[in-house]
Amino acid sequence: MATRRFYRNLAAKRRQRKRRATFFSILAIAGGALLLQAFHIAAGYLEAPATLGTIQLGKTLTEGTTLIGLQDVKAANGRPQISPLPKAEEVWECEVVVVGGTLGGVAAANHAMRTGAQTCLIEVTPWLGGQISSQGVSAIDESRTMRQFQNFSESWREFKRSIRSQPVRLPGWTGMSDRQFTYETNSCWVGSLCFLPRAGANASEQLLQSALASSPQSRWATSTAFKGAAFDTSGRNITAVYAVRRTPKNENYLPKGRLSQELYDWYAWSSSELYDKKPIRLQPPAGQRMIVIDATDTGEFIAWAQVPFRVGSDGKDVLDEPNAPVQSNPACTQAFTYPFVMGIVDDEGGSKQALARLETSLPKDEHRNMFGMEGFPMYHNGGLFNYRRIISRQTGEGSVARTATGELTMINWTEGNDWNIMDDALVMTQDMLQDTGQYQNWMGGLSIQALKNGENHSLLFAEWLIDHQATSEFPLTFLYGPDAPMWTQSGLSMVPYIREGRRIIGRPAYGQEQFMMTERDLRVDIDGGREFAPTAIALTHYDIDIHGCRWRNWAPSYEATRASVNERLARPLPIPLEALIPVGVDNLLIGGKSIAGSHIVNAMTRVHYGEWSVGAAAGATAGWLTEVAQPTNLTPSQIVVTNQIGDLQKFLVDQKLRYYW
Repeated sequence: MATRRFYRNLAAKRRQRKRRATFFSILAIAGGALLLQAFHIAAGYLEAPATLGTIQLGKTLTEGTTLIGLQDVKAANGRPQISPLPKAEEVWECEVVVVGGTLGGVAAANHAMRTGAQTCLIEVTPWLGGQISSQGVSAIDESRTMRQFQNFSESWREFKRSIRSQPVRLPGWTGMSDRQFTYETNSCWVGSLCFLPRAGANASEQLLQSALASSPQSRWATSTAFKGAAFDTSGRNITAVYAVRRTPKNENYLPKGRLSQELYDWYAWSSSELYDKKPIRLQPPAGQRMIVIDATDTGEFIAWAQVPFRVGSDGKDVLDEPNAPVQSNPACTQAFTYPFVMGIVDDEGGSKQALARLETSLPKDEHRNMFGMEGFPMYHNGGLFNYRRIISRQTGEGSVARTATGELTMINWTEGNDWNIMDDALVMTQDMLQDTGQYQNWMGGLSIQALKNGENHSLLFAEWLIDHQATSEFPLTFLYGPDAPMWTQSGLSMVPYIREGRRIIGRPAYGQEQFMMTERDLRVDIDGGREFAPTAIALTHYDIDIHGCRWRNWAPSYEATRASVNERLARPLPIPLEALIPVGVDNLLIGGKSIAGSHIVNAMTRVHYGEWSVGAAAGATAGWLTEVAQPTNLTPSQIVVTNQIGDLQKFLVDQKLRYYW
């Protein structure tokens, strides 16, 4: 009680201080033409990386920085040890480190920077934005109820306005070469905003550029892979984050859009035929603290650091969820997808011929037997093409129901490019990570074979659409190459849209020894839901939308197939601070999909706004801890027990965030 009073008195003194915040806006307009035409798929393969010299433990890693007795520290703190650990060629000083420039990561970095915190962000792909850019899901999917009442944070609304204002430049064959901005080509029925993936990447970059006014020493880098971290002797505090940045040797570099062929080269320390590499160390400024945010879609940091997590479906015995399967299945994460873009233009069979050359590991007919339209038409009112149409000839009332030549659509379809086969599970478990040496040399923690199967499945669905849905009025072309919307050789998104990765297990809270949000907390028609408003810092709402898994031989999958319901049966979910705080690490927060929620809960929280809301809250909380909170070493888990959650919630409102309905 004495400790709690001490913290409370310090908080009262802090509230008496005058707070100053300065906000500036920087307008950055991204240039460059975006032509939408087909190019041949370039053959690619992963070159074996050359050997890179390393240094012995205890030797100087960077000028003025020495890592002493790492073997002993590892033995004492129980955390993995990076081996090899090359000498860092750059050292970044950061009060907040965001691992992952996903949609949640961009939101986290933006809000951390606006608190004045010196913030650093690393993103493995060439584009910021995650779902809305490199993952290709450039069609905002939101709760219909939230759209009706506009229960979004102001920062989210501002970000969408930025996307709408992004420039477009279209080729003559679209019949829309006079269009200049995204809002002039936006008309789809999945939601209110569909756009080119590059618009999402540009808006993300501009958002961080504008936040620099509040934190001029902040920095970020794309094409930079997380490699591991260092901890203090207790194993509870992160003291450094390690990364490797790659620079293409060819100025005309184009991502393959086949992550199965690029993953290892993206993560390897060594330079290769395609890239020059630079090891980086991110650490706190001298005498200051550092908060780390894991905003990766698969929970890369928590996986490498061996933070307790769950992956796959949760059996009924785990959380007593009414619609949980009878047993857990770690392989059963929700289906992942490689989106692609098709245009209504006649390329005289060129893209179809390119797709026909595809070689697959599994029989092509096994893929094709999974394709279907789910009872929907292809064109016009309620059609697949208009669902996520990213370039529309007409806008405004009534335009959603009409399809026209020259238009483009992004394909992300359940009975199409969803890959739900788990014979080769995408997300590695602890045993898989151990067997593949990822704790010593982190290489992404994903299955190469699963990625390859998912890529082939999407390409075959594109071919199937041309074969079965193209007409003389609406000929279909698969767009790929340097001037196509995905900006990849294959025409697929740079990386897949990953709906679900690893999910942390929380600390004791809300009547649980291991806190997890559960199905009961979501459903209006099921008893036992808890009220998280007292410690809420984020908000989301959506259908409970399970994209299920299965085995090739149709053996029992132990998927929560019965859990999917329309949003009418799902109540708004205030996400408590406790869902972002993992076990065993005191300066780590979650800024994306890896929050403490069940497999079923993930089916609501994974979509665009849910990820943004969690990331923004994580970034603002990290900034509050480093710039405002007292005492200066207050940890995330101490905010609630010292009765400072109300101060944090007020701060979130000042940051244009919303945690209440």
